[in-house]
Amino acid sequence: MEYLSPMLEVAEAIIEAGGKTLTTCYQCGTCTASCPWGLFTGLKVRDMIRKAQFGYEGFESEDLWKCVTCNTCVSRCPRGVEIIDLISAMRSIMAEMGSIPKSLKTAIASIKSNGNPWAGERASRGDWAKDLDIKEMAPDVEYLYFPCCTLCYDSRVKNVARSVAKLLKAARVDFGILSESEVCCGDPSRSIGDFAQSQDLIASNTKLFKDAGVKKIITSSPHCYYAFKNYYKDLPDVEVYHHSEILAHLLNSSRLTFNKPLDAKVTYHDPCYLGRHSGIYEPPREVLRAIPGVQLSEMERTGEDSLCCGGGGGGAWLEVKKGERFAELRIEEALQTGSSILGVSCPFCILMLEDAVKTLNKEDSIAIKDIAEIAAEGL
Repeated sequence: MEYLSPMLEVAEAIIEAGGKTLTTCYQCGTCTASCPWGLFTGLKVRDMIRKAQFGYEGFESEDLWKCVTCNTCVSRCPRGVEIIDLISAMRSIMAEMGSIPKSLKTAIASIKSNGNPWAGERASRGDWAKDLDIKEMAPDVEYLYFPCCTLCYDSRVKNVARSVAKLLKAARVDFGILSESEVCCGDPSRSIGDFAQSQDLIASNTKLFKDAGVKKIITSSPHCYYAFKNYYKDLPDVEVYHHSEILAHLLNSSRLTFNKPLDAKVTYHDPCYLGRHSGIYEPPREVLRAIPGVQLSEMERTGEDSLCCGGGGGGAWLEVKKGERFAELRIEEALQTGSSILGVSCPFCILMLEDAVKTLNKEDSIAIKDIAEIAAEGL
């Protein structure tokens, strides 16, 4: 029998790095049973936590980077263990040692050099809006629209930002942008484990927002939304909204109306960071139901039980084998509803689900669209 000696200083380091509930876990295994990786190769979350509690080798295995921070385990934990905080704390220790996957190092390096994880030039951050006549943010402008790095740089996802802007303009919403002045919200850095970089980004944006007199923020990324709500401690009075909330409000107050019918059956995918993390489920559906001709059909796993796309927690930059991708299973579930459109409200979901559509050769069967894109078609 092999005997292992506890290294309690490792456990203390994890607690110090933010894993404050490490000792609360009593090894019931609900986390491992709840993890979506159980649908494929499995992820022994309980085992990882146990090794961390005693400082044993093994918690830092490659499984540590498989976690997509979907929050399913946290929402079901009977002890209230903040498992994602534990994972992030463990990752931060590995990040300090330089022991993170190569693709994640590339994203971190790009954020350091360019202010975004997609190797986009700082000067081109606002190019998505060049012909839309959007004003620069100023103290007398009601809302800052902060699209997110992916919407600013990805050629496909830019259309989401453009669609949101068109809808806001149609409703005569007073909003502005900060273009190349802003940087990444800090969520990817924190999820990957580079806490220092995340704090630098938060500090930079906080100063920028204060100088610009920002009082309300609209964002299209649930990850930015969550970051602004939870990590920007020096902006306690700034109101933060996801674009689905704003669009639903504009529809309910009759400031936004749709004139063109869209004859389509649509199913909706709840993003983890909008749903389980932030509790926003109904606004995106309100928007879809308001579009003439849209027939909303729900998948079997929906709301709190929605299956993650696999893009959170750094997953958008990791290579996963075909047949082990959450997004591929999600596409199969969407197709079972008979829908021709899979509606989403997160840029990572678009990237992951569209990639799955291609690998499954289902491009003629279903289209992936943000709810703002669908809504803009109804103007």
